[in-house]
Amino acid sequence: MRGLKGKVAVVTGAAGGIGSAICRRFLEEEVRIVAIDLNADSLKQLAAGLGAGEDRLLCVTTDISDYARVKDAVERGVAKFGKLDILVNNAGWDVASPFLKTEPDLWEKIIDVNLRGPLNLHKAALPHLIAAGGGKVVNVASDAGRVGSSGEAVYSACKGGLISFSKTIARECARDNIRVNVVCPGPTDTALLRSFAGEGEFGQKIYEGLKRSIPLKRLGQPDDMPGLIAFLSSDDANYMTGQVISVSGGLTMNG
Repeated sequence: MRGLKGKVAVVTGAAGGIGSAICRRFLEEEVRIVAIDLNADSLKQLAAGLGAGEDRLLCVTTDISDYARVKDAVERGVAKFGKLDILVNNAGWDVASPFLKTEPDLWEKIIDVNLRGPLNLHKAALPHLIAAGGGKVVNVASDAGRVGSSGEAVYSACKGGLISFSKTIARECARDNIRVNVVCPGPTDTALLRSFAGEGEFGQKIYEGLKRSIPLKRLGQPDDMPGLIAFLSSDDANYMTGQVISVSGGLTMNG
């Protein structure tokens, strides 16, 4: 992709399935990465698996729902690499259950990770992107935020909120040469989906039902996402902002 070499990116949820795939693609494009995740052991495994030293990959264990910790993580990255060009809000978490069977303490945790976390990252990172003369933000939402998803009411609300927030920031920050776009994965074979579907025969039936409903007849894989995210982070997408793009194998066609 044009213009990625030498850039610096913050990636949240970096040690998860999609996050690690994003980091791998960015390293291939010679992007330096501030990898943020809540799980320190998983970050160590990420660094070992990618074979990247701290000159290319800075791993920071951070709770993204805590603004002070997020601000410190971003500033550590800027101090290490000298600037910030790209923000990828990828972290996500949910527990599948019908809304009336959930309680407010669960709502708060879902909101913390999926909505408050990205707000914190924008607040901490945008001044550095502006100071660098402009940059790219890619927010990983979900098709659940576009069309809803049974058993994921609060998660869907958060992802829908992130989509609307992204469009607003795209408008507010266009004058600062900031582009903000949203990637919405459909059903993707990650730990989150496996926890949603469950194990055993019941879980397998859900998996097979999902695959039958997708025109391309398979679940998304983590490696299906980084190409689009790299594109939206590159100079090839300089005339795109405020866009919401589904990666769902055709399940949620729109246009």
